[in-house]
Amino acid sequence: MKAGVVHAKNDIRYEEIEKPVPKEGQVLIKVKYTGICGSDVPRVNGNACHFFPNVLGHEFSGIVEAIGEGVTKVAPGSRVAGVPLVPCMKCEDCQKGNYSLCRNYSFIGSREFGSFAEYVVVPEQNAVPFEDAVSFEQGAFFEPATVALHGLKRVPYEGGKTVAILGGGTIGMFVMQWAKIFGAKKTVVFDIAQERLELGNRLGASAGVNTLDEDFMEKALALTDGKGFDYVYETAGNTATMKMAFALAANKAHVCFVGTPTKELSFSVAEWENMNRKEFTLTGSWMSYSAPFPGEEWELAAHYFKSGALKFDDSFIFRKMPLSQIAEAFELFKTPGTVKGKILIDSER
Repeated sequence: MKAGVVHAKNDIRYEEIEKPVPKEGQVLIKVKYTGICGSDVPRVNGNACHFFPNVLGHEFSGIVEAIGEGVTKVAPGSRVAGVPLVPCMKCEDCQKGNYSLCRNYSFIGSREFGSFAEYVVVPEQNAVPFEDAVSFEQGAFFEPATVALHGLKRVPYEGGKTVAILGGGTIGMFVMQWAKIFGAKKTVVFDIAQERLELGNRLGASAGVNTLDEDFMEKALALTDGKGFDYVYETAGNTATMKMAFALAANKAHVCFVGTPTKELSFSVAEWENMNRKEFTLTGSWMSYSAPFPGEEWELAAHYFKSGALKFDDSFIFRKMPLSQIAEAFELFKTPGTVKGKILIDSER
């Protein structure tokens, strides 16, 4: 079969490799689409790849082509989304259902061969079925959609309250929609790009705030009658928005950092004192899993994509590119600001 194989930094090749065969408890998936995740970029354009040669790709959809002995949850012909985490199921964290925190995990598309290929093999529980009403493009977005829902659930979320979403990227837009699905009184998206704020409005946000405006903080707090937001979700991993979260939080708020920071950051005494004076709760979120594995995050993504309540906008996709052009796809990331949205790799081309 054909695959995009990483051989070294800045060296990913479209070439022939051996087609995998499903073993007991495994399924063989004929891949349709795979999204290039931000974590894939440094594995190709940087030094983050675990080993060479390697086949990346972990945000994917496809059709089950064959099953190994003992598989009962899916059958050949099933439309499925791929779950990339392969927890050990034996450690203390796994036994408690905290699969994202497993220290002995494997991961499809980084620690074992992934979906930048015509076929990929995964454990049975890592293939989540979805119905015909859900497109294969949407199937490739299950992973980011579940990351967003896991973040929402990392705090004791209740409907009828105000929610701030810092960062209008794919994760942020899904967090906003999940907050609305589960009854938010008001959802407000914060970003520096007007087109992202307009997208938020199309997807159902109550309001959008451009943080480049000098008076954005006053505008934002006015939306809550000066009280601040009950829930604040930081999804950009940006120093400015991480600090902004503390200022936007209401008394007794819940603040969750979903975004992954890429730079060192520090808080001034006054900034940090917000947490003391407001007595808000700060937590983080990592990946997208709960018990029973892979968790209700994945079940609900399939359900709400099907119902249409979890909306999918064409602008989520920056470009669809054939697997044969995977090297060109990663070249685009070398010019900051070029890629606006998700690049989907089409494994059938």
